[in-house]
Amino acid sequence: MEKYQTIKFETKDQVATVWLNRPEVHNAFNEVMISEVIDVFENINTLEEIRVVVIRSNGKSFCAGADLNWMRNVAKYSYEENYNESLNVSKCFYRIYTCNKPTIAVVHGAAIGGANGFITACDFAYAEDEAVFSLSEVKIGIIPACVSPYVVKRVGEYAAKELMITGRRINGKEAEAVHLVNGAIKKDELEDYVNSIIKIIISGGPNAISKCKDLIFNVSNKLTLEIAGEYTAKMIADIRSSDEGQEGMAAFLEKRKPRWAK
Repeated sequence: MEKYQTIKFETKDQVATVWLNRPEVHNAFNEVMISEVIDVFENINTLEEIRVVVIRSNGKSFCAGADLNWMRNVAKYSYEENYNESLNVSKCFYRIYTCNKPTIAVVHGAAIGGANGFITACDFAYAEDEAVFSLSEVKIGIIPACVSPYVVKRVGEYAAKELMITGRRINGKEAEAVHLVNGAIKKDELEDYVNSIIKIIISGGPNAISKCKDLIFNVSNKLTLEIAGEYTAKMIADIRSSDEGQEGMAAFLEKRKPRWAK
């Protein structure tokens, strides 16, 4: 995988970590970072040895939102240029949301504006209890447009209204209460907690987890309740007859660990 300018990518023990790596500007994202995150997630989807993907950040903050210098340039763009740039931001969050591996955001410091797209597009999000979150776009006369599909999915319509319309800052515990993150953990306990979640995920069947993500995506985004009945029946029939499904059920009945857990 190519060397990146604004992110770092590493793998260890079936876990890939994508580091936002512009600490000198609190990991504010620009067009380069957005393109690099898209590229790394497209590559991750092809790597069978990876079971879990974690998004983290170097430095004092998770992400300060859009880079100010980038925003100055964007302000001078034509409508068409603005649209294309924004479309790339949307594509970035969609690539994270549709990753075929479970994704976890680990948040420290501050997560401002568009930073919340990296968080809410992930399957799981955990934060230090003193981390600060804000969807502050309205304060500068714009809106949190590209992150909104994922924020609304996570917190629901009315909590999203409060966060987006007020732009107020909340701490980790408040973010947990509105389900912006799955959990807000004490700083010295966060790493152990995240590692425990990773261990639980890896104990599941790789194909089953990928199919589970497909199942949730389609039921949540594409299917009516009527169509979902037939779709889900076919999915469970397919997975039960697959090699992994047969191995998993045999291991359960024989009271042993399945092959992938060894």
